[in-house]
Amino acid sequence: MTTQVVSANRLDNGRVVYLAPSGQWIGALSEAEVAHDASAAESLLNRAATAIIDRLIVGPYLFSVTAATGRPQAERLREQIRATGPTVAPAHHDWAA
Repeated sequence: MTTQVVSANRLDNGRVVYLAPSGQWIGALSEAEVAHDASAAESLLNRAATAIIDRLIVGPYLFSVTAATGRPQAERLREQIRATGPTVAPAHHDWAA
C-alpha cells in the first residue's frame, strides 16, 4: 500500500480541495491528511462521503503521494497539475476577468 490522500472538488466553485486532519477541505496538498494503510484510506473516503451528503464536495478519490519531505507531494503528473493550478496563463481563460 502506498501513502494516499483524498482529493475532490468544491461543489460551490469547482476548486480542487484535499481533506485535512482537521476535517476541513483545504486547497493546499501539502497540508492534506495522509493515509498510510488501507484502513486509514477507507476512513478518509468515509469522511469524504459525509461531505458529499453535506453538499460540500463532489467526486472524491484517493491518489498516491510521497512524503519524503515530510509533506505529501503528488506522484502522478495529473495530481501535480491539480495541486498547482492551470497550465496556461490566466489571461487565456474566461474566468480570469
